[in-house]
Amino acid sequence: MAAEQEQDQDRSSHFTDPIYTETDEKSDRWMHASRMGARCLSCALERLSKINIITNPKYQKDGLKSYAYLLNEWGFNPTQPGPYVQIAGPSNSGHQGLLSKLGKNSARLLVKKVGVSRDGSSVITEFVPVRDQQNENLYHCTVSIGTPPQTLVLHFDTASADSWVWSTELSKNMQSAAKCNGHELFDSTKSSTFTKMRGSTWKITHGDHSAVSGIVGTDTVVLGGLEVTGQAIELAKSLSERVAPGVGDGILGLAFRSINTVTPKAVSTPVENMITQPDIPKGAELCTAKIGSWCDADEPDDEGAGFYTFGYIDLPTVEASGQDIYYTPVDSSDGFWTVSSGSTIVNDTVVTKGGKTAIIDTGSPLTLVSDVVCQAIYGSIEGAVYDPQDQGWVFPSITTLDQLPTVSVAIGDKQFTINKEDLGFATTSNSTIYSSIQSRGDMDFDILGHAFLKGVYAIFDQGNRRFGAVERPQEYQDMGFVLA
Repeated sequence: MAAEQEQDQDRSSHFTDPIYTETDEKSDRWMHASRMGARCLSCALERLSKINIITNPKYQKDGLKSYAYLLNEWGFNPTQPGPYVQIAGPSNSGHQGLLSKLGKNSARLLVKKVGVSRDGSSVITEFVPVRDQQNENLYHCTVSIGTPPQTLVLHFDTASADSWVWSTELSKNMQSAAKCNGHELFDSTKSSTFTKMRGSTWKITHGDHSAVSGIVGTDTVVLGGLEVTGQAIELAKSLSERVAPGVGDGILGLAFRSINTVTPKAVSTPVENMITQPDIPKGAELCTAKIGSWCDADEPDDEGAGFYTFGYIDLPTVEASGQDIYYTPVDSSDGFWTVSSGSTIVNDTVVTKGGKTAIIDTGSPLTLVSDVVCQAIYGSIEGAVYDPQDQGWVFPSITTLDQLPTVSVAIGDKQFTINKEDLGFATTSNSTIYSSIQSRGDMDFDILGHAFLKGVYAIFDQGNRRFGAVERPQEYQDMGFVLA
């Protein structure tokens, strides 16, 4: 009996009521957390646990390939010189297709400059080769789908509302190739809870015309012990060459339904479905992310670990920060986790930027900001330059941490600091460091990707349409990983 009580106490410490955002006393916070935990012990939430993030062993950091990937995904026109440009093209159903429909940019097609005409009057371009883009995702998590459960490794993406998986709907040749590459295929015929959505199809098209598409059905999805019933799952039936090589078995979309690609009627994401389930409390309609930093892999208290949670906030992580969670409203009208972000501070100098919003994107390897902010950051690093060959800002590999600026970005009315060790992304062919913060081109909003997320514990509170965060403590910082 005593052991059971001790187990219950341990379990309750993992829960906190996200509605309770400000506290006067630490004991009050624990009291609310304990009450939430006690309620959860008598329902399905008692089984909740962290979903550990798995780092892709095949991932190779490459700044230019990652930037080309984001140009393709978001369809922005670069404002700095480099090998990749956008030309007028057909509307797409990816991020840039949505943005063009919203009037935020025109429909574009990403191409690569390969030369000039003989008379020098025009640039010769070609479609961007598959090898030129980052086709791997760095982070994955395990998810169970169906009855009995089939375990797949998915990439969690807060800038997508499509949850799709490799499946046995693919051609026999594609299935064989998938198995050779280590993919798990979801087989709907082996799940007693799968129901096909007749007439529903989906298709995600990227700026280079690569695509993935298929059919739709509903099934039970388990996320860290949280059971989401009747969740729409998009089964891949066709995959382009660019999509096929990547590690992982699909995507778990964590954005908002309005950007879901299923036709004739869009479907809800897993967290949106949680809102409709009566056994999930109002305050638990959320997910959280702690993105581990590869810089910290050797630290005994961190080890570069990361995780997601669904249905609860991990209180020990919040307590370790020594802060209360800061929340700011989310504008989900465009389907993304868009927050107010009016300024960046570089070494105590406030840099005001145009387009005072940012999208929180767990799928973005780079953080994209305005050219004004880029100039402020790299103007403060000795030897930093814009390199047209790599289409990005680089700084010398001998740069030490104390030579890097302190950079923070506004989330609502609060500044969050980006760890100095996370300002470096990858080495270049010139043995410089390609920075993790690059130009957003002609977009009027920032993309806050891994460099930002590795410094915070992030709360995606879908039920209350708000984003919350605390800065994570960073006792040690190290740039050595970039040269590894």
